[in-house]
Amino acid sequence: MKKATFGAGCFWGVEATFRRIPGVVDTAVGYAGGFTENPSYKDVCTDQTGHAEVVQVEYDPAKVSFTQLLDVFWKSHDPTQVNRQGPDYGTQYRTVIFYHDDEQKAEAEVSKQKLEANGKFSRPIATQIVPAGPFYRAEEYHQRYLDKRGLENCHI
Repeated sequence: MKKATFGAGCFWGVEATFRRIPGVVDTAVGYAGGFTENPSYKDVCTDQTGHAEVVQVEYDPAKVSFTQLLDVFWKSHDPTQVNRQGPDYGTQYRTVIFYHDDEQKAEAEVSKQKLEANGKFSRPIATQIVPAGPFYRAEEYHQRYLDKRGLENCHI
């Protein structure tokens, strides 16, 4: 099994999207990319911890590739938005790929370059590609949030 970590706005809908992909074994929502240890949702919402809301995906590379996960990531949000997605704004909603090894870094960079070159977006791609650091699992009520409420997607 391998891990991939993505930030694409509010983590509830992003988690639900990745969980539906064959080959994804597990997902967890949480916080990454900040400087505060073990932040709470309330802390992250202050926009003062530096964390992004992320989904950590555990996947079987024999069934789904990182490149396929990247395709889902790009299609699941607007990667040209800076520190926002839809009505949600703040650095915690930034678009970011946290890579776990050099192979993921290279694949993410190539994928981003292809997206920039294809002309689909009129604005530059704002997605950051940065090394994965500590992942702090969000509070339990955030895990599989949409499932728990019988919803298929968020307001976006």
